Amino acid sequence: MNGRRESGAYLLGNHRPDGSREISEFVFYDDIDPAALATGIVTIRQTALPRLWEVCRSRGMGVVADVHVHPHGYGQSDSDQANPVIPRVGHLALILPNFARGRPVPGSIGMYEFLGAGRWASHSSEGARFFKLEGR
Repeated sequence: MNGRRESGAYLLGNHRPDGSREISEFVFYDDIDPAALATGIVTIRQTALPRLWEVCRSRGMGVVADVHVHPHGYGQSDSDQANPVIPRVGHLALILPNFARGRPVPGSIGMYEFLGAGRWASHSSEGARFFKLEGR
């Protein structure tokens, strides 16, 4: 969005036997819900999720996390906390600061795990111990 408003994507891949997750592809929020970015912040309508599940089925993958950008820091907003884009215990939400300008890496991004009932655990300070980037 050229650094003017929030945007994001579902990160698709597979869960490994050791509990880690491998991200292979992504699908932009607004490809699933065309109105997702209409207000300037990410808002996913639950009625749009069947489209996401169809994409996952067709690619033989699942949603392993989601990522979105914030204009400044990587802390969760009240809206982020109250409205997880995948309201499933264990879902990971990644937040890239400064509209993802520069080179955001673990340790400088928000990493949050949904615990259910509106609760989240922050793994942001764990950096690469929690989230490892590997090239192919």
